[in-house]
Amino acid sequence: MQFSAVVCGMPVATALVEKGECDAMLLPMFDPEALSPERVRPLSRGEYVRMVELGMFEDERVELLRGVLVTMSPQGPKHLRITAWFGRELVLALGRSWDVFQHSPYAASDDSAPEPDISVTPPGGSLREQPSAAALLIEVSDSSIAIDRRIKSAIYAEAQVPEYWVVDVSGDALIVEVHTDPTPHGYRRIDVLKDGDVLRPSRLSGVELAIRDIPWDR
Repeated sequence: MQFSAVVCGMPVATALVEKGECDAMLLPMFDPEALSPERVRPLSRGEYVRMVELGMFEDERVELLRGVLVTMSPQGPKHLRITAWFGRELVLALGRSWDVFQHSPYAASDDSAPEPDISVTPPGGSLREQPSAAALLIEVSDSSIAIDRRIKSAIYAEAQVPEYWVVDVSGDALIVEVHTDPTPHGYRRIDVLKDGDVLRPSRLSGVELAIRDIPWDR
């Protein structure tokens, strides 16, 4: 299918050439390079939540990061299995002392509502509000590794999430990056755990998850 836009009664390509016959004020609208960052109007989290309530994203998976709607990567079998494992193990270990969510929005800031693969939040939250406090957030990362390491890490640190795990399944060996000590400029400490190590979340007393127990096709 070929798309043809018309400006001032002429195809866009013609209008761009024959500038003298068209209102020049309209031309930058069709030039992406003319849309400087200050001209882009970001969404607020409240607006995004309202759009979700209206059913605007029923057929697609998106999340709000820094005021921008970002399409989420499809979840492959490896991603699903590992996320389910973390969810099950944390529920069994924590019982009713914490809420454990999978693929649910987290109210990180006024312009960000990411959807971590696992979030461990205080129990008994409001039915009208997204969780905004967490002891632990987890992202299982494959094609999304750059976003999870850079953009989401910064968002979670600014939101003062005390601990954030990036479960990296993009390479030949599974590793878990443990981000702790949040500041407005990012996490001060990142520890890389591998096979043979044990995950012990600082705010979840008694929880121990061995890296070797994570389902992984070695």
